[in-house]
Order: sequence, then C-alpha cells, then structure tokens
Amino acid sequence: MERPFAITLDVGSSRANHTGSWRVERPVYLDYLPPCNDACPAGENTQRWLYLAESGSYEAAWRALVEDNPFPATMGRVCFHPCETACNRVKVDEAVGINAVERFLGDVALDKGWELPRPGSAADGPARPGTASGRRVLVVGAGPGGLSAAYHLARRGHQVVVADANAEAGGMMRYGIPAYRLPREVLAAEIDRLRPLGVELQLGHVVRDLAAERRDGAYDAVYLGVGAQLARRTDIPAGDSGRVLDALSLLRAAGDGSIELGRRVAVYGGGDTAMDVARTARRLGATDPVIVYRRTRDVMPAHDEELDGAIAEGITVRWLSTIDRFEGGKLVLERMTLGPDNKPVPTGELEELEADTLVLALGESADLSLVEGLDGVQVHDGSVLVDASMMTGAAGIFAGGDVIAGSRTVTDAIGHGKAAARGIDAVLGGEVRAPATRHELASFERLNTWYYDDAPRTIRPELDRIRRQSSFDEVFGSLDETNALFEARRCLSCGNCFECDNCYGVCPDNAVIKLDGAQLDGPPQRRYVVDYDFCKGCGICAAECPCGAIEMIPELI
Repeated sequence: MERPFAITLDVGSSRANHTGSWRVERPVYLDYLPPCNDACPAGENTQRWLYLAESGSYEAAWRALVEDNPFPATMGRVCFHPCETACNRVKVDEAVGINAVERFLGDVALDKGWELPRPGSAADGPARPGTASGRRVLVVGAGPGGLSAAYHLARRGHQVVVADANAEAGGMMRYGIPAYRLPREVLAAEIDRLRPLGVELQLGHVVRDLAAERRDGAYDAVYLGVGAQLARRTDIPAGDSGRVLDALSLLRAAGDGSIELGRRVAVYGGGDTAMDVARTARRLGATDPVIVYRRTRDVMPAHDEELDGAIAEGITVRWLSTIDRFEGGKLVLERMTLGPDNKPVPTGELEELEADTLVLALGESADLSLVEGLDGVQVHDGSVLVDASMMTGAAGIFAGGDVIAGSRTVTDAIGHGKAAARGIDAVLGGEVRAPATRHELASFERLNTWYYDDAPRTIRPELDRIRRQSSFDEVFGSLDETNALFEARRCLSCGNCFECDNCYGVCPDNAVIKLDGAQLDGPPQRRYVVDYDFCKGCGICAAECPCGAIEMIPELI
C-alpha cells in the first residue's frame, strides 16, 4: 500500500534513522601537548599530576610526579619553573603556581613517609616486574643528574653504584645551593628514599681512571654526571691585603660555618651564583655586601626572583662596572658602557670601593679529566658531545648535566639523568627505540577561557626581611592543603579533556556518550565518545569545549 510521505517510516525506534549521514564534518577528541609539560626540562607530566592534585588525590598526584622526578620537595624549592613562564593562564591573569604545588606534594610525601616505586614498576620503558636485569651501571657523581639516572636505572632492574668524591650526596644541591633556599634535611630525606631501591652510594670515592674503574667493577655502562665544580677565575691584581675567594669555596665553607668574610664583601659576577654568594655573605655578617656587574639588569643572567630577593635583603648592585685591581682594602672599579651586542666597553673612568673580601662568581666548569684519553669521547668548547640518547662516542659511556652543552640547572640535570637511563636501558637490552611522538602544542587560542573563574595566584608565605638578613632559615614557606588545592584548580587543562561534561550537555542530538568507567574492548575508560550515527557535525561541542580538546575534521565520503 502506498503511504503518504509523512508516514513512510516503519514502526520502531528512531535510532534506526542514522541522521549522522547528513554530516560533512565530524568532532574528534584529541590530546594536545600542554605548554607546561613542553617547557619542563625534567620531562614531568605536569598537567597530569595537577589534575590529580586538584581532586585532593595527593598521593596519586605525587606518584604521577615521581614517575619522572624523584625529588619534588627539592625541585619545588630550587627549580626556576620554566613551566610557569610557558603557562597559558599567564594571558588570563597569572600563571598557575606549579612550583608551589610541586613543593606541597613533596613535603606531604616526606611527612607521610611515602616510598618511591620499587624496581619493576616503571610506567615508561620495558618493565621487568620482580626480576633483576643482571647488569651493573656506574654513575659518577651524586648530584641531581647522577641521582636521577640511578633512580630510573634501578627502577628498570639494573644494579646501580653511585660514586662521589664528597662526604655527602647531593652535588651542587648540597654544596652550592644555600640552606635558605634548600634545607639540608629536605634534600637528605629525598636522597635517602633511593636506598631501598637498591641504589648503592659510595661517598668519598674519587674516580680517577674511568676505564680501570669500569673494568674492575665489571660495569656494563657508565653515566657521567660530575657537575661543574671548578670555579672560573680572572686575573685581578691584588695586594697582600686583598682577600680573594671563589664562589664555590665560599658556599661550601658557609655550610659548615668555617669562614669569616669581614664587614665589606664585594661579589664579582651577574649570575644566580653571584646572588647566592651575596645573600650568604649578608647572613654571615657582612653589613655592606655589593655585587659588581659589567652590564645592566636587562641582560643580567640571574633570574629576576633571585635578584629581587638580594635587593630586598639590602644588597646593592654596581651596574656597568668592572674590577681593575684590589689593593689596600680597596677595589678600584672602572666604569663601563654597552657597545654593539651589549658588550661592555671600558670608559677609563675609575672609582674606589672599600672591601674586606672579594668573591669571584664568574661561572663554573666541569672537570673533564675523567674522559681524557678515552677512545670515542669527543669534547668541544669544554663540553662532552652526546647523541640523542645521551651516549658519548664511546660505547656504553653516557653523560649529562653540566658536562654537556646547554642550560646548567638542577632541573635540566634531572631530565638528562632520566633520558640517559632510558638510553642505557635500551643499549643493555639490545633495543633500538624510536623517539616518542610529540603531540601538537596546546595553544592559548584553542581555549574558551571565559568558562574559567577569575582566580588570583596564591602567594607563598615569606620570611620577614629582618630575619632573612641574619638567618639561614628557609625564605619561602610551603602552601597549606587549602591553598594548594585552590592553586591546582587554577589549571586550565590546556588541550586535554578533563571531563567537564560541556560537550555532553550541549549536544543537541545526544550523540556524545559519557563513558564514566565503561568497558570498551579493554580496560575501563573515562571521558566521552561520539555516536557518529547521530552526530550531525554541528560543531557546538568543539566550540564550547573549555580546554580545546575537540577538533572538527572533514568527513570522508
């Protein structure tokens, strides 16, 4: 029987009408690379652990964090947080206080005694559950890079021995960073957590002949992380009364209280070490510490927060000045001007500055005597050359941290140690690993920021300035649980779905299905899927996604 057009459909469910066939575009859920993750030299999955922290799952957040970095309490104090510089929220109000939340998680872990994951539980790379690899690796240097490499190697089942000439582990974290930035008990507690993983620390052990050490210890691979502990000097004429020290010697001596500087201390240099030295001198009794720098503030290598901290503690800076000579308790300074490419040019104008002690903070270099004569190891401009896996030209010898070219920070060294551990593990396992695929960067333009509330950044508590001038007590305090939770919730989850239900709620065809732990051909899943039988490709879900995790792509016919 011929029916009128309006009733040509058979009786049954409307789901029989696959209206999605009208579509010319389809929405897909994508994962983009958050800018904070991209900027982290240690390779932390920052957005992941912030997501867990904002729900109050602090232990889960800490465990996600230590998959990449075993020292969150330390890094939450000394890292210069490039993740925050890259944070998209800085274009809305202020960057998320990622560093402060990391420190909070690290401190909570120490307080509650949480243990690092044991060998065989590695989330990345080939795990060897419950079994040792039978391979031995020597790590030279117990600084951040060496300890990071040891941690990641131990988790992969390798036997790791860390040799260091110093009496205590930590490298420049222990002997170069002042206690007012990094309390020694915090550093020691985080290092001690490595021992139950099987990491053996041989302190006071000087490695002089690397080839012999490797042969005698039957080591299958070596990681060099000796750090930059040789102070650079310059030729400044000084009379008998002129006391001249290098920055590293002062910082090391300050740790055990074995140094007297006098009232008037001048520091020559413009990096973070110069700031640390001047602030340390203030705490050791110098009433008139002054920093002498050849250029201007806008080209000074020191981080702004370090310089601001120094100025707040009463330290002065003599800009555009160099030191001609040091004699009779007086520094003779020469005024400079900036020429092309910001190079300082002498003016011939001299002035005097009274000083009891001059401290040279002109940078540090690594001692590369260990690699001299090793076949295959190449050195260029004072740095060891390595490939993408951190291996030198000598089979089985890897290097990172201050001995290779690049930025010399604790965070960089920790990242190098992790990368080298992966490289060593691959070599020992006879594998060739392809570089991980990098997702497209989550840009600010993808976000619908009007969905997020205004939320001013949480300010960490700070020791008052008078006490800072005479005490090595920690300058910045930790967040408490309330404001750490608030700060974590300021994260915009750039480029990655955080299950806000926007797409689920705005879809006019109910084509977005919320999984909420559903089982789809595998383990339970969360987030959402689109029922393309009914999605008409209107794009409302993509337009209204706060974090820009949905993309409209052309439909293939």
